[in-house]
Amino acid sequence: MLYFSRWKAIATLATAFIVCAFAIPNFFSEATFQALPKWAQRHMVLGLDLQGGSHLLLEVDSDAVRKEKVDTLRDDVRRVLREARIGYTGLTIRGLSVEVRIREGADFQQALKKLRELSTPLGGILSGTGQQSLDISDAGNNLVRLTVTEPAINERIRQAVDQSIQIVERRVNELGTVEPLIQRQGADRILVQVPGLQDPARLKELLGKTAKLTFRLVDTSVSPEQAEQGRAPPDSEVLKGSAKEGGHPYVVEKRVMVSGEDLVDAQPGFDQRTSEPIVSFRFNSAGARRFGQATQENVGRPFAIVLDNEVISAPVIREPIIGGSGQISGNFTVEQANDLAILLRAGALPAPLTIVEERTVGAGLGQDSIEKGKRASYVGSVLVVLFMLATYGLFGIFANVAVAVNVAMIFGVLSLLNATLTLPGIAGIVLTVGIAVDSNVLIYERIREEVRGGRTPITAIDAGFARALATILDSNITTFIAAAVLFFIGTGPVRGFAVTLGIGIITTVFTAFTLTRLIVATWVRWKRPQHVPI
Repeated sequence: MLYFSRWKAIATLATAFIVCAFAIPNFFSEATFQALPKWAQRHMVLGLDLQGGSHLLLEVDSDAVRKEKVDTLRDDVRRVLREARIGYTGLTIRGLSVEVRIREGADFQQALKKLRELSTPLGGILSGTGQQSLDISDAGNNLVRLTVTEPAINERIRQAVDQSIQIVERRVNELGTVEPLIQRQGADRILVQVPGLQDPARLKELLGKTAKLTFRLVDTSVSPEQAEQGRAPPDSEVLKGSAKEGGHPYVVEKRVMVSGEDLVDAQPGFDQRTSEPIVSFRFNSAGARRFGQATQENVGRPFAIVLDNEVISAPVIREPIIGGSGQISGNFTVEQANDLAILLRAGALPAPLTIVEERTVGAGLGQDSIEKGKRASYVGSVLVVLFMLATYGLFGIFANVAVAVNVAMIFGVLSLLNATLTLPGIAGIVLTVGIAVDSNVLIYERIREEVRGGRTPITAIDAGFARALATILDSNITTFIAAAVLFFIGTGPVRGFAVTLGIGIITTVFTAFTLTRLIVATWVRWKRPQHVPI
């Protein structure tokens, strides 16, 4: 156990040095750090509890999900009956139900059969639970009632939360923040924590917008004033213009030319003629085809760019736009153009999000946490160092050197991963110091036992390392399993603790059985001791 070939010794020292070197950028100023090459720009990110930031708890509007589900069902009923050429009347919504009356003389059983095809098993055919998405019944007098089941509503809310998490994550990441925490909380809530964000109002504005974009024609047959007096055509509606457009109302056709779902990219920029901020967009092939056809058929007419039921721009179609790309202008500031591009790239939320809880953690509170964490770390480390020196003498110095390298390697690995360091993470590092010392204690106590058993110093040291290996591996593996469980099941601060603890266990095994053994082997080869100074 005490023999080290030259290449093995070099590999051990090189590994320790390289991993520790990744921790060095954490001590640089921000300007120096940004000047480093891209591959070297790796450092630990302080969590919300250490550097402050924004904490938001969002709730998916379940009423809006229910309304959308029932509205979609009504449109599906209309589509199915029209495709089957079955006459109907009185298509209405009552709560979570859609009622439709089949006209006299129409094939009622055929209509019932077609409508029942709208009901699908929840969870899909293979993994279904046996529950259906719709409850379809004959209410008598040629009336069919289709009711969305509660399990179907719950499933749709779950899907809306999953989709919202992905979209919120894309929007927050586009802000350029690092290591945001975005996760589900409960059945219909999303927790968002963004460390270091200095403008929570901008974050709230970004996350609060549904960002449902549509391109629709402006109805010029009536004026907005006439439409507001109840004289709007049945296929049109009055929408308010954005504040940047003066807030003027527009009469807009309900028919959507192209929706934001067909967008593949949106980027902020500047108009080459006026130098005002704009947002350039690009459609996919299907959206480009529909947009080109609509603009070709309506040259000279204004069309409205509608974002969340608000007209942000209403330009006139001067010529067909057949390239699948265009631009949105509307007296934007640079920041507003950038935010709109972020919203369009990230996609529309499936349902509105409301802010249930909002907290802003100040940097002062985070600094206080850092100082207390530092103090606890220093006190704990000093006590450990003194104990090892008092108990094991020279070998205590070897152990302390290994523990110092161990902590530096933990910071190096965290920096390499660009991991977030939280207050529980600091607790995990302090705990790792104890675990690392414990490994050395096991080795040294085993060496003492071997010396008492009559072995020579060199054979006692060799046997101490060899026979303590199994015990140390067993204890560290079980602790690592616990850390893994905490990481995969826990959330937030618990995962931060699990990450640092898991990394610390790996580095502890490396330093205890490679680095400490190398130091002791070098000392034995140089000193040729006649007794063990423990």
